[in-house]
Amino acid sequence: MNAPRPEAPAIARSLTLHLRGDWGTANLHRVCGWISQELTDRAGPDTRVAIWNSRGFADAVRAVGRGEVDLALTTPAAFAVAALDGRGVYQDESFPHLRALGVVPQRDRLVMAVHRALGVTTFAELRAAEPALTLATSINDGINHVGLAAHALLERAGIDVLRWGGRFLEDERPFESFDHVLAGRATAIVHEAVMLPHWQQFGGDFHFLEVESEVLEQLDTDFGWPAATVADHYFPGRSAFRTLDFSDFLVLTTTELAEDIAYAIAWILGETRHIIEQQYRHIPPDRSPITYPLDPVTMGRAPIPLHPGAQRYYSALPTA
Repeated sequence: MNAPRPEAPAIARSLTLHLRGDWGTANLHRVCGWISQELTDRAGPDTRVAIWNSRGFADAVRAVGRGEVDLALTTPAAFAVAALDGRGVYQDESFPHLRALGVVPQRDRLVMAVHRALGVTTFAELRAAEPALTLATSINDGINHVGLAAHALLERAGIDVLRWGGRFLEDERPFESFDHVLAGRATAIVHEAVMLPHWQQFGGDFHFLEVESEVLEQLDTDFGWPAATVADHYFPGRSAFRTLDFSDFLVLTTTELAEDIAYAIAWILGETRHIIEQQYRHIPPDRSPITYPLDPVTMGRAPIPLHPGAQRYYSALPTA
């Protein structure tokens, strides 16, 4: 006999909410569209939901923390932890009132790869060789999490691209960085979105470097950024290796959000997950930008405290 599911939300009053997604066509905007559709169906007749463009990084965290929007998505999820107590890029403005409504899983990693022509396979060999790298990554402007993490990783690993006579090719989105590699303009890359097919197109020509344990420990201690493993042969010819975790989309709000709205959004994430899953089922799960099948229990395991309304939904889930 199946255990009862958490009670479906029904909000009689009409709502006006502001959500913040991504640049406009990527996964965070899709999640915002899913939430807005399902919430509108379960709230008063004049409910309106606006989805604002965003970069999905520190800008989204700050927008929620400052009350500019009611809800935002940011990735990777663990990077929002530093905003609670003002570490890293949030050292001048902390947001202890941030709360999670849930996590949309995306198994991702930040990886560094260098062209095989350089003849190096480890960070130690790279430091010894000091080659002039042309390195593709995202901009390091205190907002873009990829650029932020890439430069933090390089600094702690002792990789001084500029002093060695190299240069950075910095862009906002991963596709521009991939284009630099595919066109032969870049001899190294530090980036995420490892599930995208571009990595398979050029991966055979590159060595993927395992991040040294002491570097991963420093990043975890300083910023709360966890490490993770890339599985055997995820990249062409590469065995499993450790690097920086870059997983999951965090659905963020603050303690100011009404409890019934928080419950409703958490319920939507868990109970209508098939709506977002079906948009990705043409892609194998380990290569999908959203790692399906979604599990409501896992979606409730956020790196920051849950909003009480969201906690009420996850606590009502039947146990195995």
